[in-house]
Amino acid sequence: MSGALDDIVVLDVTRGFAPSMTAAFLGDFGARVIRLEPLGGASQRGGVDEDGARSGTWNHEADLIHRNKQSLALDAATVRGRAVLDDLLARCDVVLTDWPLAELAALGLDYAAACARRPDIVVARLSGFGPKGKDCELPAIDELAAARTGMMPIVQQPGEPPVYTGAGAMHAAVLLAFGVVTALLHRQHSGEGQQVDTSLFAGNMYGASLDLQAFLAIGSGDRLLNPISRLDVSNPMSGSLYASADGRWVTLTMPDTDRWWPDLAEITGLDAGDPRFDTHEKRCDLNRLELIHAFEAAFARQNAGHWRALFAARGMSADIIERFDYPASDPVARANRYVVELDHPSFGRVKSLGFPIYMSESPARLASLAPCVGQHTLDVLHGLLGYPVETIHELGACGVVA
Repeated sequence: MSGALDDIVVLDVTRGFAPSMTAAFLGDFGARVIRLEPLGGASQRGGVDEDGARSGTWNHEADLIHRNKQSLALDAATVRGRAVLDDLLARCDVVLTDWPLAELAALGLDYAAACARRPDIVVARLSGFGPKGKDCELPAIDELAAARTGMMPIVQQPGEPPVYTGAGAMHAAVLLAFGVVTALLHRQHSGEGQQVDTSLFAGNMYGASLDLQAFLAIGSGDRLLNPISRLDVSNPMSGSLYASADGRWVTLTMPDTDRWWPDLAEITGLDAGDPRFDTHEKRCDLNRLELIHAFEAAFARQNAGHWRALFAARGMSADIIERFDYPASDPVARANRYVVELDHPSFGRVKSLGFPIYMSESPARLASLAPCVGQHTLDVLHGLLGYPVETIHELGACGVVA
């Protein structure tokens, strides 16, 4: 079965998690992703701890963010290495990077230089704070970008330090992949290449889009600018959390309290006709705090499994907040290939994150695990660029490739 991006060649010049994951997503759907591994400098392995391979532990991060890629080890700072890179640019459809602009320009990987080699090329870059404005050269560090979005001070309970969720990097990875595919579609119709940029700042902002859009619409207010205590929720039956007997948390999502109140009252041992709670106004305004305390006492009497079974039996809009062990073993996650099992050549049967997008006719596929540095140098230079084997051996002897 063919992949949607089978004819696309991507040059992966990335360091951080997010753009490396973007390149992997493109490879999942068939793109030929060639990862540039610069020789003679620091490792570009996307934040992956190289000690993993040496100590005999599975380098699980590398196998996630560098799956379905080929590795070309090249010293592009030399004259001959730069010539090889120029030849490669002429064959690439996309350059994907998060390098600083000055470093890209030094190797001829900036948009202007790349266009000189291939006018319809797409150069996609993950930045820290966008391509324009006074902060366009700041480094792409997710926690610094998240610190500016306004979400970190409001997700914890009042009086606790701000919380960094780390979710913005994945939002940015997906946005960048969407930008690349959109640019390729534009090129298909117009013949034009272009620059694509998304930033960690943008990814974190859109991760908080519901709250941020509300702030843009209605301005400041205590409920938008400050953390909200569990005891201050406006509806005890929606967006509320209650501890069960085994310390796990129940979450309720029942904004229409008139619909759900009879069932919820019955399973929690409350009287549906209790005059304190017999209208939506009483439940969510007049006696809101009293109802919260009643739910707290009720849910604390049974373990989380008890409550999940009751919710499922009655089709109620509520569930248990899980830990990572739930999706790791969830049959739904396996059925949808969100988690996959694979045979690792060194570590046997292992589990890994799979593919978050379903496509019926051109599904994502796992063609290969993360390559060793320089594993595909010969294949890229000979198979893609047409270099004679003798020339490749000469480049290797000179230390230009490995």
